[in-house]
Amino acid sequence: MAFKNITLETKSGIARLTINRPPVNVMDFETINEITQALGDVAKDTEAKVLLIRGSGTRAFCAGVEVKDHLGAMVPVMMNGFEIMISLLRRLTIPTIAVVNGVALGGGCEVVAACDMAISSEKAQFAQPEIKLGGLAPAAAALFPNIMGEKKAFELIVIGDNITAQAAEKIGLVNSVVPDAELDSAADKLAAKILEKTPIGVRLVKEAFYQAVNAPDFNAAIRKATELGINSWQTEDAQEGLKSFLEKRPAVWKNK
Repeated sequence: MAFKNITLETKSGIARLTINRPPVNVMDFETINEITQALGDVAKDTEAKVLLIRGSGTRAFCAGVEVKDHLGAMVPVMMNGFEIMISLLRRLTIPTIAVVNGVALGGGCEVVAACDMAISSEKAQFAQPEIKLGGLAPAAAALFPNIMGEKKAFELIVIGDNITAQAAEKIGLVNSVVPDAELDSAADKLAAKILEKTPIGVRLVKEAFYQAVNAPDFNAAIRKATELGINSWQTEDAQEGLKSFLEKRPAVWKNK
């Protein structure tokens, strides 16, 4: 499918989705739908082992969702579409990495939060300013407490002020902050570390992780994680990994 507001390409196991609406990559409803379609394509792409999401240019990762799409009858249409997009992003079985090359505001910040990991330029800033316009950021309300704890999450959502990349790293919204000139190479190195692993093992790790995060209590979390752990160690790749360690040789993954 040809996209108007985003680009998507997969090469050497890395899928790259770029939000491309200069100057600051604001998402309108059309863009949200395109991202949803692209995520569906990535989910079916057997070559893709990790997804990097970035904004075009140098100013912004994404400065949020178009203000006009928050007006009148468009509100439920846009909000429901955004929910579908974020839910699909969370459900992807491959790891997702936000590559934050500039400001990540509103819906852009929520996309960062929905990714499994995030690496940020030192110049980036983050915020959920919806409250300043009188509204709520639903994905942030759902995601932030698990990422940074209730009090900090509540502060960011109810105050709406910008925070620096360094502050975002401190509270766990991003994994690391690097000099702007090194952002893309750092993201590629992180993706390369994932590509070294067996894809089936990574998929089971991600499944177990989010089962535990979303479980009602520790007993339910450890029970499900144990079931997935047993499954993971019984895969051909896990047995190969163990044998390769004992035989002091590189593992040969088959994704089985």
